[in-house]
Amino acid sequence: MSRRGLALGMALGFFFGLLIPLAQIPLSAAAAVALRANVPAAVASTLVTNPLTFGPIYYAAWRVGSAILGEPIDVPPAQGAEAQHEPADESWFRMVTRRVLGVGKPLLLGLAIMAIAVGITTYFLVSAAWKVSVLWKRHRRRR
Repeated sequence: MSRRGLALGMALGFFFGLLIPLAQIPLSAAAAVALRANVPAAVASTLVTNPLTFGPIYYAAWRVGSAILGEPIDVPPAQGAEAQHEPADESWFRMVTRRVLGVGKPLLLGLAIMAIAVGITTYFLVSAAWKVSVLWKRHRRRR
């Protein structure tokens, strides 16, 4: 357990937790082993996306991606004009596929940007917190 290992492990976990919706834990563990980071921290921090946070995170990512691509962000594509022209005999699977593809580009771009930003921020915040903790302990020992 080192400052670098813990910070990198948590950054990898947040990165993979936000970027990839499937196989987050194995991918973050493999990356942590390859980069000599803290594996338990990488695995635990992938839980940033869970059933309670999944919706808000993906909605925020869609908004970020839409803003960067210059697409309108006031109405999701599934509720816009194309929703009025849905075929009545369309299967459930095709309807869901069409709607997911409608938000795909902004969502993927937003997830990538958020994953990179949160991963880098996590690395520096954990490193700074570790340094502050060490300095505080040294200060208390000197008293």
